[in-house]
Amino acid sequence: MNLRPYLYSLSVLLLAAVLSVAIGSVFIPPDDLWRVIAGRTPQAVTQAAFIVSAIRLPRTVLVALTGAALGGSGAAYQGVFRNPLADPYLIGVASGAGLGAVLAMSIEWPYTAPGMLVIPLAAFTGALATILLVYFLARVGKTVPATNLVLAGVAVSAFASAITSFLMLGSTGELHRAIAWLLGGSTQVGWGPVWAVLPFMAVGMTSLLVSGHALNLLQFGDDQAQQMGLPVTRARILVLLAASLTTAAAVAFSGIIGFLGLIIPHLVRLRYGADYRRLLPLSMLGGAAGLLLADVLARVLMAPQELPVGVVTAIAGVPFFLWALRREKSQGLW
Repeated sequence: MNLRPYLYSLSVLLLAAVLSVAIGSVFIPPDDLWRVIAGRTPQAVTQAAFIVSAIRLPRTVLVALTGAALGGSGAAYQGVFRNPLADPYLIGVASGAGLGAVLAMSIEWPYTAPGMLVIPLAAFTGALATILLVYFLARVGKTVPATNLVLAGVAVSAFASAITSFLMLGSTGELHRAIAWLLGGSTQVGWGPVWAVLPFMAVGMTSLLVSGHALNLLQFGDDQAQQMGLPVTRARILVLLAASLTTAAAVAFSGIIGFLGLIIPHLVRLRYGADYRRLLPLSMLGGAAGLLLADVLARVLMAPQELPVGVVTAIAGVPFFLWALRREKSQGLW
């Protein structure tokens, strides 16, 4: 087993994490950062210790988890649909989460800790409800054809987006808050969101990591995979459920962050091949590092104002998507 890709990815992730903790409205010098991490915090770096432990470190962990979730889910969706241009929001997860979040904001919950927690919970509920509705609409007997999933996802996504726009038009007081959430970027602070989202991401990403062999067989087509002993319908549903659960947990606290789940798996596939036993973990590591770097750019590009991280990923993602689309068309891949 070649460990070099994993060591390289871990090194990039570690560097991105250090930059994420150190860079912000208050820069933490490397020596102060090391003292804080090592637990040696003299009076001179007490403020730095508070910023790191209470604000920067939990944000870094949450952003890394979100990036890993989107990277792994994107690879899984691309494998299930056998399309390198699929992404984690293909079957309407993002639109459902957005509808749930905006619906909660339209009620104008107070800016207290319980009130702020209602929004991610509503987003998570909306995402899961959308997934269940799409599966119900796409189901034909005991099977769930991939084409039906995509078509049902497009229809439900359009409907949810329309309701979201209607709610935003009638809720001017919360309009800025809703737009900021839809553009991506966590507004939560502290370790609470990390502990809230961790169980769902752990279950989802672990399920994805053990599905590499099934995804490899699915690349041969349903009939051949069935002949190789893979229960195709059950395997596809389990992978989609794990990917959708992971995506729903990610967007609940971090908003809708586009293109990351498309770009990272595509780059990993180009560099290291399409074996999903390796593609899935490397996409998770790459997604975590990529979103951390995008989050750092979001803080510094218009400092002291902070951009939504979804804007940064979209600026980088749209040209890449057009290049990837042209490449797939010219080479006739997949």
